[in-house]
Parts: sequence; C-alpha cells; structure tokens
Amino acid sequence: MSHQLMIVAHGTTDPAGQAESFQLLEEVRALRPNLRADLSFLELCPPPISEAVAAAVADGVDRMTIQPLVLLGAGHAKGDVPAAIAAERDRHPHVTFTYGAPLGIRPEILELTDRRLREAVPESEREETAVILIGRGTSDPDANGDLFKAARLLWEGRPWPIVEAGFVSLAQPSVPEALERCRALGAKRIALLPYFLFTGVLERRIRQQTHEWAAANPDVAVIDAPYLGPDRAVAEALLARADETESGQVRVNCDTCQYRVALPGFEHRVGAPQTLHYHPDDPGTHAHHHGDHAHDHHQQHHAERAQ
Repeated sequence: MSHQLMIVAHGTTDPAGQAESFQLLEEVRALRPNLRADLSFLELCPPPISEAVAAAVADGVDRMTIQPLVLLGAGHAKGDVPAAIAAERDRHPHVTFTYGAPLGIRPEILELTDRRLREAVPESEREETAVILIGRGTSDPDANGDLFKAARLLWEGRPWPIVEAGFVSLAQPSVPEALERCRALGAKRIALLPYFLFTGVLERRIRQQTHEWAAANPDVAVIDAPYLGPDRAVAEALLARADETESGQVRVNCDTCQYRVALPGFEHRVGAPQTLHYHPDDPGTHAHHHGDHAHDHHQQHHAERAQ
C-alpha cells in the first residue's frame, strides 16, 4: 500500500499566507524525509482537497491520512473537512482515509507562543507586561473556550502577570474589548499576539484594530507580538497528531461539543447534519455532500475516524 499524509489548511487569498503554508509543508518534509506529505486547502487558494486527492490517487496512493492544519477544533475541523473526506470516499472507494485531530492545545504550540512573546518583550519588562491572545473567533463555543484554556496554560508557571484572550470576529471579547479588559485590570504594558498560524486578512485586521486602540489610549504601551508562523514547532505538533492517527490513538474531547451536548443557547445544533458547503475554488464541492458530524466526531473520539 502507498501511504500519504495530506495536510489540509484553511486557505487564504493572501500570497504571503499561502507561501507560509508551503513553508510549513517543507518543515514537515524536512522532519520526515521518508514520509510522503502534501498540502491542500479547504478554500480560497489552490490546490483544493478534491484535486490534491485525485492527483495522489492517480500516482498510486491507496491509504491517506488527512490532517487538518488548524489550531482549534471549530466548524472546519468538525464539519467541512470530514464532509470533504466523505465525498472523497465516494469518489475513491478503494482508498482508505483516516482523519486526524486538530493541533489543539499542545506543549509545542504553547512553547512557541511564549517564544514569540519573548521575542517581542525584553526580559526586564515581562513581569510588568500583560498578554492578549487573539484568535480567529467562531460560532463554536467549545473552540472559543479552548483559546481561553490556552491563555490560562500560557499564564501558569510563566512571568506574564495577566494573560487574556479575545477574538477578531464572530465572538467576544473583541480586540478593543480585550485591550480594555487588561487596562481595567491595571495593565500599563500589553503584548498582543495573534493566535494564528499564518498571516492574512484577519491577522492584518488585528494589527489595525490594535494600532487604533493604542492611538486612542496613549497611557498604555501596546506591543505587537508575532503570530506563530510556519515554525518547526508547528510541524512537530502536526506530525505528532498524524502519528496518533496512524496508531489509532486520536483523542477528541466530545464533552462540550455543540453537536453532541445541549449547550445553553446552542441546543438546536445537537445532531445537526453537516453539509460540505460550496467552495468556488474546489470543483469537488459542486455536488453538496451531506455528512453526519455527530457520528463522525463520535467515531473520531474512539479512534475509528469513520467520517
């Protein structure tokens, strides 16, 4: 059998963000030179999942590990990519597909986050500098909660006096609200870090909103910390997740998944079918494929990865 690791990133219209995605692929290949690894995108830039899978299958691949390149497990990891895999199973019934967990809250990612902050803040100023992690934001409360868990774990055992979390879209607190919260807690210095893998429209929007708030609040020093970037630590975390998949050890916490548990305000989403929505860059999504997220997430939790 011929095996391939297929990394699935979200995708971006930003050329720099696209380039960084491929830089990460090279980091993965450098760490595992004997592993066949490739990259595809859910939307916004080529190659789309359907084309990348078709090319691999045409080249003899009959066993594929699909690894989502996302930090937190929101709708793309729980719905879009599993639905895309279901569609590819229909097209390539002789290929065995397995699905890995999102990067999640791993020590490699936490250490990289701290390293990026240390790059931006001199050692003598760290004990007086509050930190804000700004995530993408999602309608999934479980994923939003994970950002706050990452903030707490970053705070534990490190010199940062305050570590808060916020979002650039779809969830609160917003970038200005998170900055105001730190100010209300007495912070006179704030380092704000976009909790993003790559640059793009939203990462630049975070910078703009941060600069606007800083200009209106000159009594607080605001420091731009780098986003995570295509660092080797990210490649190591991704390969660790892929290894879990290959060994049947995928672990996903379903306890607070909105598709399995009636969370307040989200009760209507329990058991909701997942639809692979149309992506104009991927002809494979033209036939809208319906998948069952609740079933897939349950299967993934038990390392069976049925969807």
